[in-house]
Order: sequence, then structure tokens, then C-alpha cells
Amino acid sequence: MLRNYTALQRQLAIRAKVSMMMPAIAPRITTRFFSASQCHHATDDEKPPVHNSSNSNGTEKKDEGKEKEDGAATAATETPSKDTTITSTEDELKAVSLKLKELQASYLLSLADQENLRQRNARQVANAKDFAIQKFAKDLLDSVDILDIALESVPETFRNKDACNQHEKSEIIEQLVNLYTGISMTEIELKKTLKRYDVQVDNPIDQVFDPNKHEAVFQAPVPGKEPGTIFVVQKKGYLLKNRVLRPAQVGVAASAE
Repeated sequence: MLRNYTALQRQLAIRAKVSMMMPAIAPRITTRFFSASQCHHATDDEKPPVHNSSNSNGTEKKDEGKEKEDGAATAATETPSKDTTITSTEDELKAVSLKLKELQASYLLSLADQENLRQRNARQVANAKDFAIQKFAKDLLDSVDILDIALESVPETFRNKDACNQHEKSEIIEQLVNLYTGISMTEIELKKTLKRYDVQVDNPIDQVFDPNKHEAVFQAPVPGKEPGTIFVVQKKGYLLKNRVLRPAQVGVAASAE
């Protein structure tokens, strides 16, 4: 019995020691366990595992699928923009062609207007040239009427020499005076008409000969006249606004030598 009791005490003492030593041993075991697991993971990472390559291929395939999807989406988005650009370009071309047609039509119309204007101006110039003396000729008609009246005032029996010889001298003189009066009235009316158009008569008698205004028909020595002086006027000259319309035809005195 005593032996059994002693053995039991020894066992209890051993257990007590062991239980007292367990807290100090446990951290070491745990540390060793974690370090071993870490080493196991490290070795696993260092080795090229098969399942990692399959995962990378999967990710690559996924990336390629995503790129294809993105490309399709981009193409889908780009196609409408190209169509829109083509449509807008066609609209612009149509607008430009319409504008070009309008410009061509307006250009042809302006050419037609210019041609009509040129023809109208040419007609106006021709009419102005042809009918420039219309007003002047109309004013001359009064002088012609007066001249007709003067000529008609002479009876037919006085219009030839034989008929005049059958009349008395007094009757002939009367008809001659009437004719002169009619012709003088015509001359007065004609000069008035010329004056309205700034046509002036140039009678250069006793003036110095001017070759710019006079035309010398002959020269002759005239006593009492200085050489170069006009002593006779065969035809009077006319000026149109101080421009020579017709030079006077004159005789010029020459020196006695």
C-alpha cells in the first residue's frame, strides 16, 4: 500500500511539473508550426505551379475577349459616325452644286443684261448721231416758210423776162421791193435761229488776215491798205461757240512791190 501511495505521488508530481512546463513549450511549438507553414507556402510560390499557368491563360483569354468586345463596340460606334460624315458631305456637295447652278444662271443673266445694255447704248449713240440736228433743222423750218412766202408773193407774170416787159416799170419795181423785203425777213429769221445755237457770223472786212480763221482766195495791191489787211469778203465765215465752223473767204492786200 505504501509503495502504491508513493508511486501515485510521484506520478502526480510529474504531471504537475509537466503542466507547469506546458505554457512555456506551447509558443515554441506554435512558432515552429507557423514557420514551417510559411516555408511550405514559400516553396510552393517558388515552384511554377500548373494551376497558375492555367489561370494566366484564362486571364489572357479573358483579356483577349474583352479586347475583341471593345473593338466590336468601337467599330459599332465608329460606323454610325462614318455614315453621318458621308451623309453630311453629300448634303454639302448638293448645296454647293445648287449654289453653283444659281451663280451660273445669274452670270448668264448678267451677260445678257450687259449685251442688251451695249446694244441699247449703240442704238442711242447712232440715234444721237443721226438726229443730233433734229432741233436745229426744226428751227430752220421757220426760215424756209418765210422764204416760200417771199417767193410766192411774186406773181407768175413777173417771174420771167418776157412777162415783165409787158408790165409797167412801176409794177416791176413794186414786185422787186416786195421780193427783197421777203428775202431780208428770211435772212433775219435765219440769223436768229443760228444765234440760238451759238453760231456767229464772222465778217472780217478791214481786219488783219488770220490763217486760223480766214481763207485767202487771192492777193492784190490796194492803195491805202496795209499789206496783210482784208479788203474784200467773198464769203462770210461762221463760228460755233468760238470754234471755226467755216473760214471766211477773203481777198488780202499785198505790198506794192
